[in-house]
Amino acid sequence: MYDPSHLRTFLSVAQTLSFTQAARRLGLRQSTVSQHVRRLEDATGRTLFTRDTHSVELTEDGEAMLGFARRILEVHEQATAFFTGTRLRGRLRFGASEDFVLTRLPEILEGFRHDHPEVDLELTVELSGTLHEQLAAGKLDLVLAKRRPEDPRGELVRHDRLVWIGAERLRLDPDRPVPLIVYPPPGITRALALEALERQGREWRVVCTSGSLNGLVAAARAGLGVMAHSRGLIRVPDRAGLPELGQVDFVVVHGRRSPSAQGAADALAAAILAGGDRLNRSDEIRLRGADRRDGRAPRTRSLGP
Repeated sequence: MYDPSHLRTFLSVAQTLSFTQAARRLGLRQSTVSQHVRRLEDATGRTLFTRDTHSVELTEDGEAMLGFARRILEVHEQATAFFTGTRLRGRLRFGASEDFVLTRLPEILEGFRHDHPEVDLELTVELSGTLHEQLAAGKLDLVLAKRRPEDPRGELVRHDRLVWIGAERLRLDPDRPVPLIVYPPPGITRALALEALERQGREWRVVCTSGSLNGLVAAARAGLGVMAHSRGLIRVPDRAGLPELGQVDFVVVHGRRSPSAQGAADALAAAILAGGDRLNRSDEIRLRGADRRDGRAPRTRSLGP
């Protein structure tokens, strides 16, 4: 009833919320992407996206189709592998950005291990900048990480808007340097934050450096300063006068094509792209949940200037 190629196209549009970007990711014409979505909508008898010249959004039926599409494709791939007798083997060195530690990435990796038990998967969790360096040095086969806006490498998993976050009680003095909570170099978020402040001519000082997202969040909760992040706790309001940080892309990037790792890297990249919506916001819920005190719900009011 549902063509796997149409389901893959649907997932790409759902993850990017753009027919143009989905076409680029899949190597198809935009008209073909539109045709796949239309045929899937015909098959379901439901509208899966609302779209106009400026935006694309999932409908309620589209949200429901996300889970069905992932499961259908997963079973389809398992059946194909079983009946063709192809079993992936070899060593796969996979690097994931610290940003994904608290998302549902483990579910994707667990599914991959279940489907490909003979692949020796080695996971490295590091800063995005470090992962790109290790990939270039041939120390990793596949990376899931941020990329700088001008970097063309990688297949897009999702866009995220960077924002300033910090403790509710923190007050920023416009006449004093901005207290920064940052990843160490070569962190991409760190570089984007410093570049934004320098463009504004705003002085800054580093009050906390940590290679761990949990460490950064702990410092933010303690009121030590502000941090740039793609999601999180209490957003610093615009009236605080901090510069716009813009967007950041999360991508999967292949390393040098090692024959022993190529098939496994392609399979894991496909699983990440198919399940990209599971990498979006689950960590935000956990981060907020960790802020509960005495059984009370976390506060989400804006930070004052």
